[in-house]
Amino acid sequence: MWKEATIVMIIILAILWGNWVTENYTKQSVELMTQQLETIKQEMGEEEKDHSLLVNHMEEIEEKWTDIHDKMAYYIEHDELEKVDTDLTAMKSYIQTEEYEEAISELDKAVFCLNHIEEKYILELQNIF
Repeated sequence: MWKEATIVMIIILAILWGNWVTENYTKQSVELMTQQLETIKQEMGEEEKDHSLLVNHMEEIEEKWTDIHDKMAYYIEHDELEKVDTDLTAMKSYIQTEEYEEAISELDKAVFCLNHIEEKYILELQNIF
């Protein structure tokens, strides 16, 4: 009897610990991506835009997102991550063609999707039932 109870407790603790680790990583990643996206949004809103700087900054964001995406893909639905991929790809193409208003629109959608991912995968009673 005690042996089974101990095993069950170990499994429950492992699940809770795993959730804590993934939740913290998700929160940190969303915060980092949101900060970088807000920075490039400010750069796009300036009167004097440096196109090459924006393209380079967007490439840095894409590289960081690829790293984050690869890790989050282990525990988050791929559809959610693909929405962010789509928005970032559209944003990149708009930046390359210097259509900054459309790029800002895609940026806002990407930020919304990131925040949705964070909220959806937090351990709350509302998300369990």
